[in-house]
Parts: sequence; C-alpha cells; structure tokens
Amino acid sequence: MQTYRELFRSREFTALFTTSCVQNAARTLSGLALAAGVHERTGSPFLAALSMFGPSIAQLAGATLLMSAADRLPPRATISGLALIHAGLVAVLAVPGVPVWAIFVVLLGMGLTGSVGNGARIGLLTEIVPRQAYLLGRSALNISTGTMQIVGFATGGLLVAVLSPGRALLAGAALHLLAAAVARLGLSRRVPRAAGRPSVGETWRVNRRLWAIPGVRPIYLGLWIPNGLIVGCEALFVPYSPAGAGALLAASAVGMLAGDVLAGRYLPPSWRVRLAPFMRLLLGVPYLLFALIPPVPIAALAVAVASVGYCSTLLLQERLVALAPADVQGQAFGLHTSGMLTMQAVCAALAGAVAEFTSPATGIVTMACASIAVTLALAPALRKEQHDPDRSGQRGRKTPIPRGERETGSPAETVRP
Repeated sequence: MQTYRELFRSREFTALFTTSCVQNAARTLSGLALAAGVHERTGSPFLAALSMFGPSIAQLAGATLLMSAADRLPPRATISGLALIHAGLVAVLAVPGVPVWAIFVVLLGMGLTGSVGNGARIGLLTEIVPRQAYLLGRSALNISTGTMQIVGFATGGLLVAVLSPGRALLAGAALHLLAAAVARLGLSRRVPRAAGRPSVGETWRVNRRLWAIPGVRPIYLGLWIPNGLIVGCEALFVPYSPAGAGALLAASAVGMLAGDVLAGRYLPPSWRVRLAPFMRLLLGVPYLLFALIPPVPIAALAVAVASVGYCSTLLLQERLVALAPADVQGQAFGLHTSGMLTMQAVCAALAGAVAEFTSPATGIVTMACASIAVTLALAPALRKEQHDPDRSGQRGRKTPIPRGERETGSPAETVRP
C-alpha cells in the first residue's frame, strides 16, 4: 500500500476510517453543544470550557486504570460497544434539567471509556494494514480527524443556533449510534491481541512494561509535550485576535493536513529519518514571530508553516509501532493518545494562565519557547535510539513476555506489522 487509493481498497480500513470520521464528528458536535448548554445555564466560562476539555483530561485516568482492555477484548466488539455506550451517555446529557455535577460525572465516564476506544482503534489499524503502510493509514485517520472537527463545529454551531443545545446533543448521540453500526457491520471479527482479563493491575503492569522498553520513554515524551505546548499557543488565538481567530485556526488545520499528507504519502523512509528532528522544531519556531505582534495575515502564514510540523508525531508513532510488542499495541497507542490529549488540555490551561498575567502574544511565545526547549532536550535521546542498531524495532519485538502472556493466535487474514 503506497497510495491512499490502495489503502481504501481494503474494506476493513474503509470501515475503520468511516467509524473514526463519524465518532469524531459526534464528539465535536456534542462538545460544542454541551459547552453552549452549560454556559447558558451557569454563565460560567470556566465550566463551559471544562465541559469541552473534561473528557480529554479524564483520558489520563483511563490510560492508567482501564487501558489493558484495548488488547484483551475483541476489537470489533470493543469499538462498536463503546460507541453504543457513548450514544447513551450523550443522550443522558440531553435530558432537560440534569444537574451540573451529574454532567461532569457523565463526562468522566466518557473520558475513561474513550481512552480504551482510542487504543482499540489504533491497535486494530496495526492489524489491518502492513507495517510499511501504517504511516499512510495513520495519516488518513489524522486527516479525517481535522476535517471532521471542522464539520462537527460548523454543524454543532448551526444546530445550537437553530434548535437548542439539548437537541444538538441528541444529534450527537445519533451519530454515535451510526458509528456503532458501521463498526459492527464493516469490521471483521478478530480475537484479542493478548490473553487474560482486563484489570487495573494488568493496565499498570503493561504500562510499566512499555515504559521499560529501551527508547520508548523519549518517544512518549516527544509525542506528548511539544505537541501539547503548541496546542496551548492555539488556545490563545481568540484573545490574540477575536476577529481573526477563525483564520488562524483554519491556517492551523491547513498546515496540519499538508504535513500529514507530506509525511504519509510522499516522504520516503530515508527522508523521514533526516527530516524528523527539523519537523519537531518546526512546530515551535514560527510562533516566535508573535513576539512582534504581527497582523493576522502574517500570523496565519506562520501558524500554517508551524502546523506542518505536526507530522513529526506521525514519524514518532511509526517508531513506536516498531518498538512496542505486538500483543500490547492497542495499549501502547492508547497510552500515547490519552497522554497527548491530557497534555493538550493542561497546556491550554497553562497558556491561558500565562496570558492572564501578561498578554496573549507573550503567552504564545512562552509556549513556543517551551516546546522548542523540550524538543532540543529530547533530541539526543531520540537520535541515539534512532541510530542504535541494538534498539531497533526487532529488539522491541523481542521484549521478554512472562509465561501466561504470550500472544494469542489470530485469524489467517490478520496482517501483523
């Protein structure tokens, strides 16, 4: 698989892609509708923002408590079942007069279960496509995420304005039901990647096992922190330029999509290795221009260029595929996604706090400088892991697995990366 067209010839990948699109649209639409409803009821900007970021923050708890389920439950049943659960939870949020405290309890449940769903979905991707096509497949899913966020926000804003936040939430619940149906009908039945029952203890044990693999720690830190700090920059677009925030956010989306296509479709493996360090730096460097408080057109150009650097996370994910043992790939990527979303929410709050005491431009530059500093600090460890032949993907595959944890059999059609 070398092109997107070849990728979509796979019936299962098409089903997984469609499921991801519908779920992303449902989450975005529901998040916007819920924030509007909470703000309408409480008048609190803080509670409105927390209602949007709450599930992302709760994903960290899911990664440390429930993530072992991503590899120890059948993927199709997990993805479709969690979509049904989310449909029910969003429908509960649409009930008129539900207490505000109950809303955040429901959001906690959505965040906990959502972390498992992310791990199951990306783990399944490593089975559907061969290893050399993982980057292309992940690029396609990333593109769908950005596109569906734009569609979800636009549709959610329209539904909230024309109908009401409650009815918009019901539309989000319907989309989750549609995602469950697509997953159930379009994905093949597969056995779990690992034996045993999911549990908190098993989640902790596998997290420790992943963290102990040589080279994995700097990869996780590189996936979580620089990315999160730049999302903190984006969180300040509205206070930086209320009238131009839409253009800045659109520029970010365009740059991110361009970077995903570039890395997933056009960069050969040798160029990925050479350009990866520069792409990680590219995330932060253009934002230094905000120290001059540029007008929106110039700021948008800088944001678009910087956002191309988001493809650096794809390149690091490719290395994580090579290092993580096959029977815990779902948990490995669930941990990555949950950590990334949590850091994005934390850094958005941190950026807001910095801007509160200084200015939006100063907050943006501060977050960018922090991203560059972390990238430079991690560079030696990432470079060593990348060029050390003893830390190749083969070594990651041969990480000892204690008795009773050997990889279970898989259907003949399953392609192992």
